[in-house]
Amino acid sequence: MPSLLWVINLGCIDLNQRYATCDDVDRPDYVHFDLDPGDGATFEQVRECALVVRDALETLGMKPLAKTSGSRSMHVYVPIVRGPVQRAVGTFAKALAVELASRHPALMTSEYRVAKRPQGRVLVDYNQNRWGSTLASVYSVRPRPLATVSTPLTWAEVAGRAKTEDFRIENVPARVRAHGDLWKPLLAARGRTDLDRFLRHGHS
Repeated sequence: MPSLLWVINLGCIDLNQRYATCDDVDRPDYVHFDLDPGDGATFEQVRECALVVRDALETLGMKPLAKTSGSRSMHVYVPIVRGPVQRAVGTFAKALAVELASRHPALMTSEYRVAKRPQGRVLVDYNQNRWGSTLASVYSVRPRPLATVSTPLTWAEVAGRAKTEDFRIENVPARVRAHGDLWKPLLAARGRTDLDRFLRHGHS
């Protein structure tokens, strides 16, 4: 609570945490993808992209979770066993993003340079796994007119008509009370992916 009051006093609205805990800051506890719509892309395409990423990760035996960013994008996370350093985690994320973009060129891109990025595509942003980058934390309120909140979704909601604007500061607390914390598996000790296994055997 003192830390929360401190950031409030600084005027912070959305919170962005690191990907590893302070006892080992170079070994992330998850790998994730920021699905960012480019010019001309819709949130429906973002949801479609999230399902493609989910299917690929599940094919690899992983257990991905999804949330809205509270802004324009969606985030897909996989809890991993602590072990690989941040650079290795980023290497895996890039390999998967590039492969998926090559398979779905009309829907997504992995082109990080804005000038070369095709319009009407969703960027599978693997680069958020690099050292020092952060994403809006789960349940973080965003500085937008509706005070939208970065909110975990079920995959059924992703496949449905869920929109960023559906999840706001006035209704997310009731949602959590009714459905529980859908983000809890990200912190659980069990069910984490051993990413080292993929890196060792070149399955990325």
